[in-house]
Amino acid sequence: MEAIQVATLAIVVHIHWSVVGGSQFSLRYQSMGIRMNHVNNFPFQNTSLPWNVRVDDLVSRLSLDEIQLQMARGGAGIYGGPAPPIPRLGIGPYNWDTECLRGDAKASGNATAFPQAIGLAATFSPQLLYDVASAIGKEVRGKHNDYVKAGNYSSRTGASCFSPVINIVRDSRWGRIQETYGEDPFMNGKLAESYINGLQGNDSRFVQATGGCKHFDVHGGPEDIPSSRFSFDAQVSERDWRMTFLPAFRQCVRAGTFSVMCSYNRINGVPACANGKLLTEILRNEWNFTGYVVSDEEALENIISKHHYLNNSVDAAAACVNAGCNLELSPNLLQPVYLSIVDAVMQGKLSEDLVRERVKPLFYTRMRLGEFDPPENNTYTKLSNADVETPEHQALAIEAASKSFVLLKNQNHVLPFNADAFKTVAIVGPMAHNYSQIFGDYTPLQDRSFTKTPLQGLQTLFPGIKYQAACLDGTQCTSYDPQVIPEVVAGADLIFVALGTGTAVEAEGHDRPNLELPGHQKDLILDVLKYSGNARVILLLFNAGPLNVTFADESEQVDAILECFFPAQATGDALVNVLINKGGNYSPAGRLPITWPKYGWQLPPMVNYSMEGRTYRYMLSDPLYPFGYGLSYSNFTYDLLAVVSYTQPKADVEVGLFFTNQGPVDSDEVVQCYISWQNQSLPVPQRQLVYFNRVNVKVGVQIHLSFNVSWESWTFWDNGQWVIQAGIMNIYCGGQQPFQKKSVPSNVIDDSFEIYSTVYMDKI
Repeated sequence: MEAIQVATLAIVVHIHWSVVGGSQFSLRYQSMGIRMNHVNNFPFQNTSLPWNVRVDDLVSRLSLDEIQLQMARGGAGIYGGPAPPIPRLGIGPYNWDTECLRGDAKASGNATAFPQAIGLAATFSPQLLYDVASAIGKEVRGKHNDYVKAGNYSSRTGASCFSPVINIVRDSRWGRIQETYGEDPFMNGKLAESYINGLQGNDSRFVQATGGCKHFDVHGGPEDIPSSRFSFDAQVSERDWRMTFLPAFRQCVRAGTFSVMCSYNRINGVPACANGKLLTEILRNEWNFTGYVVSDEEALENIISKHHYLNNSVDAAAACVNAGCNLELSPNLLQPVYLSIVDAVMQGKLSEDLVRERVKPLFYTRMRLGEFDPPENNTYTKLSNADVETPEHQALAIEAASKSFVLLKNQNHVLPFNADAFKTVAIVGPMAHNYSQIFGDYTPLQDRSFTKTPLQGLQTLFPGIKYQAACLDGTQCTSYDPQVIPEVVAGADLIFVALGTGTAVEAEGHDRPNLELPGHQKDLILDVLKYSGNARVILLLFNAGPLNVTFADESEQVDAILECFFPAQATGDALVNVLINKGGNYSPAGRLPITWPKYGWQLPPMVNYSMEGRTYRYMLSDPLYPFGYGLSYSNFTYDLLAVVSYTQPKADVEVGLFFTNQGPVDSDEVVQCYISWQNQSLPVPQRQLVYFNRVNVKVGVQIHLSFNVSWESWTFWDNGQWVIQAGIMNIYCGGQQPFQKKSVPSNVIDDSFEIYSTVYMDKI
């Protein structure tokens, strides 16, 4: 037999006792060191072997009880995690529960707070998403390395991220819109790809931090109105499922994500985390996913207590493991569902072989992070807290926030302005100086020294600016003091009105009943207009989901409307950059990643999961602001569109596009290309985004772009299979959608190409 030297493990354990329905205890690993000999003690420590051989060896040495614990402890809190150590094999603990939506969220210590995800989406810049995610990955990994050195394996200390969120925004009232990349499946997939690539790094062997796309799947409200997300059954047609809710996740898998999180809801009667069609047939068999599936927090318990789909943890554990869920994220339970895995095997409801297969992606992930290789071989082990909130990352946060703003209205070109032209300036509203609400949900912890509110930013231009919140209870604005409005705006020649929502109004677990400005916020701006005289009035909006500002869009007294989303720490600096076009480098080029409805009747019921009438792809009536809409300080002319296509239906088309910045300032432009089927009797969207990019263009310069549009763009689901239909396809390119009633000054040009034969496919 092969002689094996066993590695030694030194652990200093602090035991914390508490009484919660009886004596319970938790372990916090205050100091842990793994002392390895220079020779490889086990094959799984042999760095010359392939990853799969090492993983197979490691898992073969585990008992079923040890595997059960590894799969059950994926959560936060003193009981939820970490996955415990296995001292006899020299394996330390690992905490899986890390949130990296737009920074290292909720972890101890500061981290850079980049704009909330919906604002990042509004940049329409895959490159910016990559840069932001790369910075987040450095900070997450740096903090993780220091946590491990300190023996801290508590919540939010790992390097495995539950991010990005790529659910489709199908309803404007959904409380979690802020966490997403908007309503378009193609755009969600492209931005997810950029995020995953940036977060995970470009080392050929090791991973900086692992990504995890969520929430899988058919998840986009309700949170709490009119039903609970914990028990909701999303009834979805196969076509909408395949063409709207799945494509972004398929792209995320192709990008190399290490994990996917299954969602709370049922899909056509079957809970997502116990849904074999979703987690095995589609995710693994069709898409060849080899990573791990983690449950949303408490999703497995909800199968019993909320969905009433099963009535005991043994059956629930068996159903979820069989379906394809590898890791449980429990709500800090001493006895989560997956601590019944062994019982399920003993009762013949699960096979031990399958359980062993399910735990393998967990250890593969930890291997790729470098846990079982010498640290000196892994460049990412050199990162530390010194790489957090660096000047470079702070500057990137300002750049990202500046690029996220969407100019919705700019009457008589009031923006950008010359600050010297105004003597008396005021800012009013609940978002003018509101530290907590300009960040949005899932924000990193922040020292306020890193943050500027709108008021603080504007004070750098106007030191004597007058300020009143007017809403006494923040953005809910149920308590409003109208008497302060004439006092603060009297005699002003420039007035900013800062309105919005924040997590007080829209957030995880909290939908909005409608799209109206909260509380008395509309009264506030109407009072401002009543007393504003001849002042310039600029409306600043800080929100995620659309707001009904039709009155402001149509009012001649409101000179400009700037959608800011939740810019986080860089709010004040970014606002100044865009308002004055600082240095000639900040002409706004953000675009709406969500359609803003004009009327309440344009919203189907929240619980109706048909895509009919939803998003720009299926909405037939005119919105207030279309998807992709946003003004600029410059003007662009699209000169030439050339399409080269081939006879094969499954061949990409080559596109050449020329456009020019006609002035008056240098500016970014967001190029958007859409296709439509000439035969609109087919079961297809009325149009579909197939390309977008953000490009900086100097005044008078013509830009030539060359790119491919994938053949997958004109596939559609029909009668249980993917179809490419012979016929004519139209393609439109410009700075907006074609045929928009609410349009930007730039034009849209078009061309067409022909698909010569029909193809049927089981998968793409």
